[in-house]
Amino acid sequence: MKTVCNLDMCCGCMACIDICTKNAIRIERDLDVYNAVIDDKKCMRCGECKKVCQNCNDEIVKNEPLGWYQGWIKDETRQNSSSGGVAAAIEKYFYNSIGDVYSCCYKNGEFVFICADSISDIASFAGSKYVKSNPSGVYKAIKEKLRNGKKILFIGLPCQVSAVKLFVGENLEHGLFTVDLICHGTPTPELLYVYLNQHGIYQKMVSNILFRSKSNFQLITDAEYITTKGTCDAYSIAFLSGLDYTENCYYCNYACSARVSDITLGDSWGSELPKEEVKKGISLILANTSKGKYLLNAIQIAIQPVDKEKAIKENNQLCRPTERNSGRSYFFKEIKAGSSFDKIIWKIFPWICFKQLIKSILIKSRIIGGGAKYNPYGIIIQYK
Repeated sequence: MKTVCNLDMCCGCMACIDICTKNAIRIERDLDVYNAVIDDKKCMRCGECKKVCQNCNDEIVKNEPLGWYQGWIKDETRQNSSSGGVAAAIEKYFYNSIGDVYSCCYKNGEFVFICADSISDIASFAGSKYVKSNPSGVYKAIKEKLRNGKKILFIGLPCQVSAVKLFVGENLEHGLFTVDLICHGTPTPELLYVYLNQHGIYQKMVSNILFRSKSNFQLITDAEYITTKGTCDAYSIAFLSGLDYTENCYYCNYACSARVSDITLGDSWGSELPKEEVKKGISLILANTSKGKYLLNAIQIAIQPVDKEKAIKENNQLCRPTERNSGRSYFFKEIKAGSSFDKIIWKIFPWICFKQLIKSILIKSRIIGGGAKYNPYGIIIQYK
């Protein structure tokens, strides 16, 4: 099998598919890996796919942040955001004042990238998405618009930001503004659908999927909780523990303080700000370039400095990739054999699952309220 990059190291950015004029590349997806496979019969040996593949480029430019901040949007959008809503503030400003906005949403049963046609489209970008999304098709559209003098804002994971920058090239990059989201790693959407299907939920039937609300990590489909509201379900436990990412994520080139985008956003975990603000959500904000500084100065947010060392300590993807969980091989072996997702997680994490069961009983008995607090590394550290 001939692949664009090293076997099992494809991050699924899909840039190679967009660049190939002969449709000679397909993405082969397993539950635990992606591979960009080349059809030798169609391939013209032009090498364009390798030019846009970040795994084949050693000179991707990253910048150490010019400023480290924390903050939040000053309107009601904050309550619908995973953290402080700063991404929404940037998107709204750019859409109203500068140009087109591209980001990820759940649409027609798939996690895809779209160009916002309205403020309601921007609202659909809100929320964390703990699954790989598909930017295929948007690279060509973005490059064409940049050629025509349009300004573009692209918000995605670091590997997706890198892909769009490689695709458009340095000559057009002056019109491209980018925001990357601090990423712990991502599972394949196929794995998410296995979990949902085992609970009688099918992707084409679902109009919306939420993965967390502020510091509460729990999968919700169309406002319906798969497990007791306030408890952590098996899919979330697997994600938070670093159990089920695709292979490339454990070798991520972007898990460092130097960033590939103009602005980096995440959660300001461990913030020392007042508890009432922390509960509402606070974003960690890294201004990496002069373009990033410009956008932050233009939007209406509450913003203040944050301690760099503490921010890195609380977001370990700013210094290293997530470590592979020791149960990963067993997990995928059992999942591929058709075993129950829930039962596998119970076997790998019995104590965590037992605590969630007890919590579910207490919530149903109205002895405690729903809600759980987690650290960003996937270990449940506190219950309330």
